[in-house]
Amino acid sequence: MSAADKHYKFINSRTGYVIFYHSLNACLSADEVKAELEKIKAQVAIQNRIYQETIYWEEIKDDETPSSLGSL
Repeated sequence: MSAADKHYKFINSRTGYVIFYHSLNACLSADEVKAELEKIKAQVAIQNRIYQETIYWEEIKDDETPSSLGSL
């Protein structure tokens, strides 16, 4: 993954659990990003057999990366 990519997590709003991660190229327009995220959201809902309306996405910021969480 490139540092220029934007990273997203898809969350089940009923459980609060992250159920999918996805990265998109940062050079996409806002409309293209939204369209792609909606498409991924539909696929995630189908794969997990849950209603699409119960899934939302959030952009992962640099301070949320696993390397900043430390080692176990």
